[in-house]
Amino acid sequence: MIHTDIIIPLGQLIERNKNVYGSKVAWRDVRQKITYQELDQQTSNLAGHFLSLGISQGQSIAVYLPNSVPWIVSALAIARAGFVCVPIFFDASPAEVAYRISDASCVAVITLSERNASLQELAKQEGLSFKSILLGENTLPKTADQYSYQEFISTAPAQKAADQNDIDCLAFIVYTSGTTGKAKGVMLNVRSLLWVVGSCLIPVFGLNDQDDVLSPLPLFHSYALAFSVLGILASGSSEYIMERYSSSELLQLIKENSFTILPGVPTMFHYLLEGAKKESTHSLKNVRLGISAGAILPAKLNQEFEEYFGVKLLDGYGITETATFVTLNSPTGTRIFGSCGVPIPGQAVRIVDPTTLVDTPTGKEGELIVRGPNLMMGYHNKPTETASALRNGWYHTGDLATFDQNGYITITGRLKELIIRGGQNIAPIEIEEAIKLNPEVLDCAAAGLPDQYLGEVPVIFIVSREGKNPTPEAIIADCKKYLSDYKLPKHVKFVDAIPRTGSGKIMRFKLIEQMKA
Repeated sequence: MIHTDIIIPLGQLIERNKNVYGSKVAWRDVRQKITYQELDQQTSNLAGHFLSLGISQGQSIAVYLPNSVPWIVSALAIARAGFVCVPIFFDASPAEVAYRISDASCVAVITLSERNASLQELAKQEGLSFKSILLGENTLPKTADQYSYQEFISTAPAQKAADQNDIDCLAFIVYTSGTTGKAKGVMLNVRSLLWVVGSCLIPVFGLNDQDDVLSPLPLFHSYALAFSVLGILASGSSEYIMERYSSSELLQLIKENSFTILPGVPTMFHYLLEGAKKESTHSLKNVRLGISAGAILPAKLNQEFEEYFGVKLLDGYGITETATFVTLNSPTGTRIFGSCGVPIPGQAVRIVDPTTLVDTPTGKEGELIVRGPNLMMGYHNKPTETASALRNGWYHTGDLATFDQNGYITITGRLKELIIRGGQNIAPIEIEEAIKLNPEVLDCAAAGLPDQYLGEVPVIFIVSREGKNPTPEAIIADCKKYLSDYKLPKHVKFVDAIPRTGSGKIMRFKLIEQMKA
């Protein structure tokens, strides 16, 4: 049964929770906490101050913060009042930050005071113009277009911002890597995200107002946006936000608290299991459920985790373009390890021949396509890519899959060339473009090498210019100038030539075959 009662404007959800839960703590982190009553006041104040800065509904505001309570407040204040929230990975490279601010036409950026100097230098270099709303203990510079986050959330604005009551308008632009290299801004509305909560998180996983969630998920991801932000709000539960994943810290938090649900990606659950074995810790205390998404959960890891901890670890499949979940495994009924389960209630899923679009028979591999209220609105500023991905109401995932006689789906590969490292999407061309800036490199190609812990890791194959001998260390150092750490190649291999098709497309599978040989 889909809980349509929670698929309503964010302002209404926030006010409902203020009235129902009041002083109950909604979110907390290592530094602070916020109750549902305070959430209503702070998001309302912040949204009103956006208006005082001359920001209009529909304009974009970037949230460039680490995982924290202020991240939650900022995102909800932006979306509540009809502005567009643009989450930016706090460890993104300067080039990545600049691209997102520019592409989404952000008129304001919420960030830490300690990042202000580098952000202003970046704006100067890239010709960007935006207002900065700064959070931190540093003294705020008396400079135009720089404002205090703390002042904004704690003082009443001159004009209160009206809540956005249209849940079908653009609310979030979440960037995800694409095969064209530059990240694509996935446009999501409130309906798509809350529909996932109402059709999946609440009725299937049983998320409710008695739950206390421990979330190590990076908040800029759609998985976290659906689960750790809107899922908590819609269910009236509580959550502790980890700034970043650490097995030892997570295990200590579980010992000291009474958490009931643990969302994560497969890599986190792998390291959690290994860390627990080292500490001889066999209990996750009150945790009743682990939920894995973001990448394929290996059957072996799933079984070992459940046998060791005695806690169910449920695997789901989803992507940013579908506001996270497409399929899932239920806590009850039949489960098949290695399968990502069945479509979530109300979701239409087909597996088709990629060329003919004819549905494949049971057990035969094809492309997984999906239709439902959770689909993205499209890719920001990318009409060609949108038209290619959204066809006749169906989103074409580019992922290969099979289904068995009972409808259980297993992801088998990808038509797309994205590398998925621990749940993070990496476009090979992003790495290639960074490396080609090195004058000693003649040609290069990136590919994903299977890894038992991370799913895949990036490998770069390089053809050196005649008479030049770049070192692997120099290649990695160059990459660090332009790429986030998770995109850095794990291995650098020098080759005589890059295999290509007659049309010039890189044959990445042949490179991986060489690596494995």
